[in-house]
Amino acid sequence: MEEFDKILAFIRNLYNEPNNFIPLHAPVFKGNEKKYLIDCIDSTYVSSVGKYVSKFEQMIADYTGAKYAVATVNGTAALHIALKLVGVNSNTHVITQPLTFIATANAINYCGASPIFVDVDKETLGLSPISLRKYLNENTHIKNNQSYHIKSNKPITACVPMHTFGHPCKIDEIKKICEEYNIALVEDAAESLGSFYKNRHTGMFGDIGTLSFNGNKTITTGGGGMLITNNEQLSIKAKHITTTAKVPHEWDYVHDIIGYNYRLTNLAAALGCAQMEQLPDIIQEKQINAKKYSDFFSSLKMNFIEQPENCISNYWLNALILNNKEERNNFLKYSNENKVMTRPIWALMNTLPMFKDCFHSDLNNSEWFADRVVNIPSSVIK
Repeated sequence: MEEFDKILAFIRNLYNEPNNFIPLHAPVFKGNEKKYLIDCIDSTYVSSVGKYVSKFEQMIADYTGAKYAVATVNGTAALHIALKLVGVNSNTHVITQPLTFIATANAINYCGASPIFVDVDKETLGLSPISLRKYLNENTHIKNNQSYHIKSNKPITACVPMHTFGHPCKIDEIKKICEEYNIALVEDAAESLGSFYKNRHTGMFGDIGTLSFNGNKTITTGGGGMLITNNEQLSIKAKHITTTAKVPHEWDYVHDIIGYNYRLTNLAAALGCAQMEQLPDIIQEKQINAKKYSDFFSSLKMNFIEQPENCISNYWLNALILNNKEERNNFLKYSNENKVMTRPIWALMNTLPMFKDCFHSDLNNSEWFADRVVNIPSSVIK
């Protein structure tokens, strides 16, 4: 336990918290949050209509380089709509990675589609382009310019890579493969606001990308999400379908297709605007903390997960790779008993009862990470 004690002592010193509980990732409100919330309340426009919704969308678009942004109630809703917009339905497959948060697989299921799980890279923890190409080569055939799975004879309509812990995957290579196989690319960038791959923001490589502003994310609106795209028609459809598909009119209530009540509230967007004003400073502070972690774990000869090559990572959640599952479990128990919150990586999607029968590639890397990765406190230091 001596090495564990050193780690906990370092974390407590980093956060200047000698005795009390240290959370995994807490939000920080030190800007105009209260001012904008009060202004929103005074305006009485607290639901999905109000100036802060469009302002927040524009701030996200400007920051990410997207031409269009559409705000939703959460990241899962954004991903659900993104998949529907690119043609995912109950007769299709969607490729994603097994090493992801449940929301990725859930959104695929909301469309009635079946996920296919393809392994991740050791370098990025994100979808492996090598595994993706191998799986497509061995398990698909092309018919009418569409990729079909050989066993199910269902089309593979979309691929959803996820930028794990904010570290960008090799998204340009994935994009190239998707174009070759005529598969729509939808980026799950829920964890990677503030992350860039080859100087381009995550979420901006595919047909459409999605972000999350949950309470534990880099910035938060309490709950919220965003679709980002350069495709004007997709953005128009996204805004329409997330606003119950109501046809604009001064007073009539006419809805022309099945829609969803998925628009972000003005109250939440007000919070988001204040948070966006602080995002550059938040990213800088998180990168400074990550460098301190990196130096410390290097001195212990332990493996701290660094931003991949050609990337700027937001270091949403810092992560440590331990030697084996037993050591991981011992560290999780010891740290949490000592009031320093740590957690394992997610259970692999293909091991969950609702997805256990889904097609998948060889998952050696995903299984290796699942046994060893631990997230450690990653909040911005107040």
